[in-house]
Amino acid sequence: MSGHQEEEALGKLYDARLTRRLLGYLRPYRSRVTFAVLLSLASSGLTIVGPLLLKMTVDRYLVPALDGRMTADVAMRGVGFLVLVFLAALCTRFTLDYIQTRMMQRVGQLAMYDLRHELFERLQRLPLAFFDRNPLGRLVTRVTTDVDTLNDLFASGVVAMLGSCFILVAIVTAMLKLDWRLALAAFSVIPLIVLATLLFRGSVREANRRIRVAIARINAFLQEHISGMTVVQLFNREPKARKLFAEANSAHMDAYKDAILAFALFYPAVELLGVLAIAIVLWYGGLRVLAGTLTIGTIVAFMQLAQQFFRPIQDLSEKFNILQTAMASSERIFRLLDEPITVQSPEKPVPLGVPRGEIEFSHVWFAYTGGAQPADEEWVLRDVSFRVRPGQSVAIVGHTGAGKTTIISLLLRFYDVQRGQILLDGRDIREYSLHDLRRHFGIVLQDPVLFSGTLESNVRMGSEGIDRPAVERALTEVGLGDFLRSLPEGAQTTVGERGSTFSVGQRQLVSFARALAHNPRFLILDEATSSVDTKTELAIRAALDRLLTGRTAIVIAHRLSTIQHAGQILVFHKGRLREQGTHQELLARRGIYHRLYQLQYKDQEIRVHAAAGDAASAAVPAND
Repeated sequence: MSGHQEEEALGKLYDARLTRRLLGYLRPYRSRVTFAVLLSLASSGLTIVGPLLLKMTVDRYLVPALDGRMTADVAMRGVGFLVLVFLAALCTRFTLDYIQTRMMQRVGQLAMYDLRHELFERLQRLPLAFFDRNPLGRLVTRVTTDVDTLNDLFASGVVAMLGSCFILVAIVTAMLKLDWRLALAAFSVIPLIVLATLLFRGSVREANRRIRVAIARINAFLQEHISGMTVVQLFNREPKARKLFAEANSAHMDAYKDAILAFALFYPAVELLGVLAIAIVLWYGGLRVLAGTLTIGTIVAFMQLAQQFFRPIQDLSEKFNILQTAMASSERIFRLLDEPITVQSPEKPVPLGVPRGEIEFSHVWFAYTGGAQPADEEWVLRDVSFRVRPGQSVAIVGHTGAGKTTIISLLLRFYDVQRGQILLDGRDIREYSLHDLRRHFGIVLQDPVLFSGTLESNVRMGSEGIDRPAVERALTEVGLGDFLRSLPEGAQTTVGERGSTFSVGQRQLVSFARALAHNPRFLILDEATSSVDTKTELAIRAALDRLLTGRTAIVIAHRLSTIQHAGQILVFHKGRLREQGTHQELLARRGIYHRLYQLQYKDQEIRVHAAAGDAASAAVPAND
């Protein structure tokens, strides 16, 4: 299920399998839930105390006082005592409801904390292939909106529904015990209540489906247009975007209107039927009072009980929506939690201490789609074999789509190969734990990622062995020394979301500093200097030379400066390794690399040499 169809799924009103899994999150707090249920049961019993006390007041004291069988003083004392009992019952019920509500709200938040933690942990372990096919907005909705829906079920749904059922049972029992004939007369409107509830349920079900679809479309639209605001403004697309958003927003508003209309009709209808039940009680009970077979106090108590009888029916109808929405949300959440982790550490990983630094691809085939046996056109890499010696720097070049970045993703086990092996120090990388494997790699991406926090936290990335002086040294060595000194808070400068407060080049240099500070055994540069100008690139060349010394490095080449200094260049074309050798060797072959050099790199070489010459001239003082 994909797109908005997943949001449209309503789910069953009750699914035993999902319910068992949901209740599993309450198991650590079962003592509190049990206590809350007992409190709700006790509170339900107190619901009928008021009508029964009112019956006693009328039959024992008011009527006898009016017909002269009891003195006014005795009647007043009796009524005063019953009033005190009634106030005590009200205070007790208020206390029980307060404790039960606070307790279940607390339990709901604890259960949701556990569920959100489990969801985020699962997301961190899922392979990148999962994120390739699932939009970001949908995943965020799972951890936020869907979890909040379950919180409504746990905190104010489960126990509240049980409480409403307890109240109904208590009221029905009291009415039948007082007078079963009058009770049946009051229950004569129940078929109409059932009919109204069924109509209400169908209307609200459809409205809720449309609301979820509209919310999903609004979220997707906002995510797409906010992230692409530069393009929207560049092409003057604001009026068109406003029109499209107005359509989605209007659909959401119309769906909510229909839901509000259903509630606006249902609750007055139930109130009207409740009044009808009271009228029936008055008519039938009045006839029996006149016949001398029923007391006035019983009629008064029945009127109170009839009013209270329809309130939990309204509550249960409202909780129905919470339950149904929770079933749909839980199905989506558990689908995410059940997503298979196809890339994971072996049960008994081989220890990886200090690696020698040898990397080997042996007859590697890989496709992003197609499972174990992809179609021929789906292969991204085809029978790729090469070896990188310890401490060697290797550059990878090729046209867009040739498979360059895929090599890096496979080496770091973001994906696993379908055929062949990737060896590190002679062992298949699948024999190592993911943590051991990745902690030896430093990587600088073409699109650097910074997180909200500080400049220091973005360089340290949580590593305890990197202190502030080490962070400052790394930033200085990559050419950010002057920039760092210009910041009032230095390394403690706040970094906005995705590094929005820094320029693209500064973000790239911070990612270089991050790799330098972690001192990795292997270094990967994925077109890492493509976002910096030639002058900035020259400024970080010295730091890169130091960073590459003694390390095994794989460089996806974009600038000529990173190609010429590589010990070996691998040329990929349509998923195959077609050529390999040094810069001069490959130029002499006059093959694919020579054509790439002529098309992409020759002009760069002229600009780099010119910039280097200008920098050297500026460094030589003029003669007097």
